[in-house]
Amino acid sequence: MYLTQHTDYGLRVLVYTAVNDDALANIGTIADTYGISKSHLMKVVTALVKGGFLDSVRGKGGGLKLARAPEHINIGAVVRHLEPMQLVECMGDNNQCLITPGCRLAGIIGGAMKAFLNYLDGFTLADLLNKPTCDLLYLPKISILAENRL
Repeated sequence: MYLTQHTDYGLRVLVYTAVNDDALANIGTIADTYGISKSHLMKVVTALVKGGFLDSVRGKGGGLKLARAPEHINIGAVVRHLEPMQLVECMGDNNQCLITPGCRLAGIIGGAMKAFLNYLDGFTLADLLNKPTCDLLYLPKISILAENRL
């Protein structure tokens, strides 16, 4: 199992926003810091706002901030919100698999996914914030990519 890039970026946005909680973050700065596409990040941020993990402040001087404290943002909840959760065809709405009526694969994979998500439920965004991460992401810093080129 792997997490999609969408979820990976979503978790990165939340970490960045938590580290810089004393100021509003903006998508351009986050994209530059991580060296990722601004347009892709905009879709991720939209999903995080819709999910209630981020608040968006519009207008001049606007930006992003956490919708609640890091210790109240559950990693399992974020992953459930951002991931499609259909690991095999038979777990989705468009199932065309011939052996579905007698197959046990969906149940086995479903159990594994449940165990995976239950484990993630034991962690919050606050658990991801350590000194090295904060030192790298706290503004004002130049982007990680630019630092690595020096």
